Amino acid sequence: MVDHEVDTSAGTAVVDADAFDRRGALGSASDGVLARVRNGLGELTGALRRVAEHVLSDPEAAARSTIVELAERSGTSPATITRFCRAMGFEGYADLRLGIASETGRARSAGWTVDIGREIQPSDPLARVLDQIMAADTRAMHDTAALLDLAEVERAAVAIAGASRVNIFGASGSALVGEEMQFSLHRIGVAAWAWNDVHEGLASAALLRTGDVALGISHTGQTRETIEMLAEAGSRGATTIALTGFPRSPLAELADIVLLTASQATTFRPDALSARHPQLVVLDLLYIAVAQRTHDRAHAAFRRTAQAVDGHKAAKGALA
Repeated sequence: MVDHEVDTSAGTAVVDADAFDRRGALGSASDGVLARVRNGLGELTGALRRVAEHVLSDPEAAARSTIVELAERSGTSPATITRFCRAMGFEGYADLRLGIASETGRARSAGWTVDIGREIQPSDPLARVLDQIMAADTRAMHDTAALLDLAEVERAAVAIAGASRVNIFGASGSALVGEEMQFSLHRIGVAAWAWNDVHEGLASAALLRTGDVALGISHTGQTRETIEMLAEAGSRGATTIALTGFPRSPLAELADIVLLTASQATTFRPDALSARHPQLVVLDLLYIAVAQRTHDRAHAAFRRTAQAVDGHKAAKGALA
């Protein structure tokens, strides 16, 4: 039986604007405002966290509120709202309101805000459940696109394209995502292995060297086994990549390259589960980027691997 990765917060330190700027991982202030707030939530405490939770609970109401109204509704003060704005990378409350209003307006126009955050009830018809899942996944995809640093994807693709060996580490549900990436890379001639057993993974990581690549996958960035395997790979000189939802998590802190994803939890699908589709999208982008940079080799390998299994496909009309 597979135990899914437990979703916990990635830290408790109070975050200020300088901390966000130093890490530079949460995107621009005008792009993916709610994703920035959601990703930083685990690092906020006290009054700042209450403001963040209130904004996320009803973004449209927050966008309509004055600074005094938002302070009253979140049980804080106008000074705290101003600090929160700076922590999110905004000069003031007017800029924050404009950013939230623009984002919620785009979401409403696109038609993917239906029931996000609403609990799925036992009596809900499947049509409504489907709408809610599609809305949540679409939101997570858009948030991921806003958070993702394409320069980091470029660096990761260059490293993998030039690597003699790629190790992919993940536990439980993250291991399934890693196996998908390993399969994709293998099809285009990249020597890749996926490890979910910590003993086997550590042994493989110990054999890596400079020029090799190790990719660690964990939504929380706190899975101890994945952290240990990626750390071992890094100590041997390999370029390390973290795929995670938390830029200040232990996994992200030890990696050379950090690829961020967002998630949108729904009933029966906590963050660690709802992060799977965004993770797959980011890794698909990375895979395509590697294929672009190894085009001739990748094209030839893909053709040969396709031909190798072609004989196992049922002939047209054989099952009629």
